[in-house]
Amino acid sequence: MPILDVVRQLNKHVLNPAVIRLVGGKHGSAAVIGHTGRCSGKIYATPVVALWVADGFIIPLPYGTRVDWLRNVLAAKRATIRIRRETHEVSQPEIIDSATAVSELSESRGHTFGGFGIANFLRVQTVRAGNDDRPHT
Repeated sequence: MPILDVVRQLNKHVLNPAVIRLVGGKHGSAAVIGHTGRCSGKIYATPVVALWVADGFIIPLPYGTRVDWLRNVLAAKRATIRIRRETHEVSQPEIIDSATAVSELSESRGHTFGGFGIANFLRVQTVRAGNDDRPHT
């Protein structure tokens, strides 16, 4: 089993549940993406890094595009993101490449995430309820 698969399994069963309990502080980019299982219909929560962009979020995909949570979000075409003590409904999930993601991030975030060698990112748009639900930072 490749080392990346071992790390993914360790994260999925040990680290992720612990991180989910800690997410939700007032600052930072640690978030939880809520998604529905594409076969089971079960509701899942997965910790991610969610970076604000003009109309939603960009999420780095360090484990690639074949992870279950991402496949669930793409199939459902929607999810929720809990970040900074708020939950946001998101839709229109789209996998984008690193160059596209970095160009949409602030210069400092672009340099940080551009240097990690992550090939793909997920872009989602915030579903607006008639007003701007993005916290002011």
